[in-house]
Amino acid sequence: MNELPKLTLGVLTLYLNRKRTFEERHYFRLLTLAGKKLGVDVCVFTPENVDESRRLIHAHIYDTAARKWKRKWIPYPDLFMDRSRFHSISRYRAIAAFRRRNPALRFLSSPMGNKWKLYQLLVRRPAVRPFLPHTTLYRRFDDLRRELLARKTVFLKPIHGTGGRDILRIERMAPGVYAVRGRTKSRRIIPERRVNLLQLRNLVVAKKPANRYIIQQAIDVRLKNGSVHDYRMLVQKNGNGKWEVTGCAGRVGPAGSVTSNLHGGGRAVPMMKLLAHWLQNPRLARKTAEDIYAFGLLMGETLESIFGRLCEFGLDIAVDHNRNIWLLEVNSKPSRQVFIRIGDKAAYARAISRPLEYARWLHQQAGRSETAVNA
Repeated sequence: MNELPKLTLGVLTLYLNRKRTFEERHYFRLLTLAGKKLGVDVCVFTPENVDESRRLIHAHIYDTAARKWKRKWIPYPDLFMDRSRFHSISRYRAIAAFRRRNPALRFLSSPMGNKWKLYQLLVRRPAVRPFLPHTTLYRRFDDLRRELLARKTVFLKPIHGTGGRDILRIERMAPGVYAVRGRTKSRRIIPERRVNLLQLRNLVVAKKPANRYIIQQAIDVRLKNGSVHDYRMLVQKNGNGKWEVTGCAGRVGPAGSVTSNLHGGGRAVPMMKLLAHWLQNPRLARKTAEDIYAFGLLMGETLESIFGRLCEFGLDIAVDHNRNIWLLEVNSKPSRQVFIRIGDKAAYARAISRPLEYARWLHQQAGRSETAVNA
């Protein structure tokens, strides 16, 4: 059997603190181990690890024999994978600046932008538009008041960020009476409180700066016990450069929560089990699952036609009582933990290996193009 030619994949991330601890260490370790089997050397770095004048990176490399992380100066890798997650504007700008200064670097995925930018682009696509909850940018309090009159219940979400942080659910209970609950920036549950219009204005204006939040139509996904639920789908390119749905799982939020995120205390449930419970009809649950998978592939083609080359993304999906499918959020740097939580080890293994398989395919395509040019 011929040995695969070596390929180096640089994973771009950010430090979480001054001790230079980076996110997703466990995932990056598993990525390294999977890469060994596929002939892909994985290294992890942040923008501050790069000597751009010498085109060298002081990378973090997981030593599989010693079972620990080590530092090593290496040339620029063949391909790059951006796993930097939004924590602050300054950190986000550091990543964006690095990518702007190095336009020739080949990333597996193009940046997608924030929630509001993404909505504006998707709503123009007729095939996707029916799946989008009505969304508008929060510029002033009157925007929120108008949406509450039109839709009764809305979410106020930050245009940046993930994980269910800093979200408010606002419901008009009666004329001049509103129920407000949500999550803080640290994901702490904000218990429900009833407020009048003036109190709502003071609450929102004080804590939600203009142009940094979206107002999104709320979809009723409350189970009989009052817990909210949704579905997390992972869509990835395979080793032939084609979109595939790696897997999909249900998520149920803890009591009193407006979100179902696992990091916020949610629990994972197999997709078909949760769908059958929600729709009370196994046949309709199977048909809905098929429709959700088809929608995932449609989103792959749509997003790539808008932003350019992509490797993977996560979709947060709601299904209402009428079986309508709603796209709640797109995550350009998706987690894989939901598959472990439901015991689907095969989907979890695929979720780790597919970016590596796609990287190898992409590198081979570039090599063939170069050979054709030089022939």
